Amino acid sequence: MTYQKRTKDQLAARVAQDIREGDVVNLGIGMPTLVANHIAADREVLLHSENGILGMGPAPAAGQEDYDLINAGKQPVTLLKGGAYFHHADSFAMMRGGHLDICVLGAFQVSATGDLANWHTGEAGAIPAVGGAMDLAVGANQTWVMMDLLTKKGVSKVVAQCSYPLTAIACVKRIYCDVATLECTPQGLRLIDTVEGLGHAELEQLVGLPISLPISLPIALPMVAA
Repeated sequence: MTYQKRTKDQLAARVAQDIREGDVVNLGIGMPTLVANHIAADREVLLHSENGILGMGPAPAAGQEDYDLINAGKQPVTLLKGGAYFHHADSFAMMRGGHLDICVLGAFQVSATGDLANWHTGEAGAIPAVGGAMDLAVGANQTWVMMDLLTKKGVSKVVAQCSYPLTAIACVKRIYCDVATLECTPQGLRLIDTVEGLGHAELEQLVGLPISLPISLPIALPMVAA
């Protein structure tokens, strides 16, 4: 059986599925911002943006953009009823002070034990872009990574040990990628789910690392609708 990768919107929907009612969640720049579009309207989830927003909503409809209301990636967003704006310093105090339940970040590499590298590739001429990543990675109660499993060259971004400069050590709890959801533990990777049609052995071959099977969760989940 062949498998089909999750689209970016399907991946965002898969992340949104695991966010609990009442969670305060920071969405990092890039792919994680799509998660805002998949939070059900009847669920109370407080979305935070490091430039000073709490209560962020989904992307505005075409033609309704307000470029004075943007997220940390400079994309136009909406503000839900009861939402608030505040100073950048107050936002970082929230991030550093343990007030976020979850942060969802992109990554260049994640190690099997949860080390995160997402601010610099270390290559000559590459522009470092740390932003608030270090503050989020160590300040949030849980750090989740959302990314494609493989680079454009077909190399796994999930590795035994990061070769890029680290953002934080052992901070990542879950990796949501286009073919699977993985848990990082001190003992290594544990499988949460895969896309339908992708077997455990095939996934291990893609990653290049051993992945322990879940105790009670299903190995494969149906494709999440965009």
